[in-house]
Amino acid sequence: MGDYVRQMPDQGSADLARRPGLATRLHIDVPLLLLLLVLTVYGLIVLYSGSDSDMGAVIRQAQYFGLAYLGMFLIAQISLQRIMRWAPWLYLLGVVLLVAVMFAGVGAKGAQRWLQLGGFRFQPSEILKLVLPLTLAWYLADRSLPPRLLHILVCLGILGVPAVLILKQPDLGTAVLIAASGLFVLFLAGMGWRYILGAVVVVVASAWPMWMFVLKDYQKQRILTMLDPESDKLGAGWNIIQSKTAIGSGGWEGKGWMLGTQSHLDFLPESHTDFIIAVLSEEFGLRGVLLLMGIYLLILLRGFWIGVQAPTSFGRLVAGSVTLTFFVYIFVNMGMVAGLLPVVGVPLPLVSAGGTSVVTLMAGFGILMAVSTQKPLVPR
Repeated sequence: MGDYVRQMPDQGSADLARRPGLATRLHIDVPLLLLLLVLTVYGLIVLYSGSDSDMGAVIRQAQYFGLAYLGMFLIAQISLQRIMRWAPWLYLLGVVLLVAVMFAGVGAKGAQRWLQLGGFRFQPSEILKLVLPLTLAWYLADRSLPPRLLHILVCLGILGVPAVLILKQPDLGTAVLIAASGLFVLFLAGMGWRYILGAVVVVVASAWPMWMFVLKDYQKQRILTMLDPESDKLGAGWNIIQSKTAIGSGGWEGKGWMLGTQSHLDFLPESHTDFIIAVLSEEFGLRGVLLLMGIYLLILLRGFWIGVQAPTSFGRLVAGSVTLTFFVYIFVNMGMVAGLLPVVGVPLPLVSAGGTSVVTLMAGFGILMAVSTQKPLVPR
């Protein structure tokens, strides 16, 4: 009698292979979700100390996270085809709201950036952080890549309208993030190096006119303070000097959780928002910062992997842009706290206190989830 080999029928194996798992049916990318949860917990631990043991601030931030995770899950359920169809209409809505801010916006601290609807106040520019790369990806997805000069100019026009409106609020930090998200789409679409070099030349050539005619006095002061914070130790340079002191005093191991002096003795302003990385560095030391950077790196790598695996041009462009924009958040915040970049009010993603930025970032990760579970439009 010959050997008996136990095996499933070929057709049954094929049916089983095609059956998606629970995470795929829920449109959840498990590695990305786990990394985000770890970052969330780490951020709340640091926030508790940065807010001077204010449990109310931690609970409020946890509520924002709950809302943000719910939004991420709901957005992940939307098909990319539908997101693609909605993109230009959401862009038009965002521009209309930015125009409305100019005439009926709510001002605070010398800036007019918010709209008030009943008891709810929101910042329309946050919408464009997500909608702009979606719109550019929608425009380029059905066109030959790399984009031709005409298509690049159209994209720059789509990018320029909201960027100029946001600069007028004024909000340089958000304008930089929005411009970066749009430029990333062009870069990922394969824009030629001659165009990139040409853009660098234009930026360098426009530096002096921007300084003279575009930048506000306080924005100029931020740049000068970055170059020489010691010139105004008790004024504009105070934040940078104190943050660098906190970072340097932490050493390798740090002073210990809740034992930082710069934040708890009120030397470090905005210790629970824009400058929270200085609190982390002082209390957890360099190893704590490296741990945070390691989590960020894994999230970035997962985002790039999702983009590489995306079956459509739209999915690849959107995933790459969302991931690179997340990197810009990290780079700008850490750079300004270390005194390497001007202070522009960009929070440390998912660590700094704040609701709007958390919801916006998690909405972007919801789009990444949608890309990661997208089915190919045609068989590979």
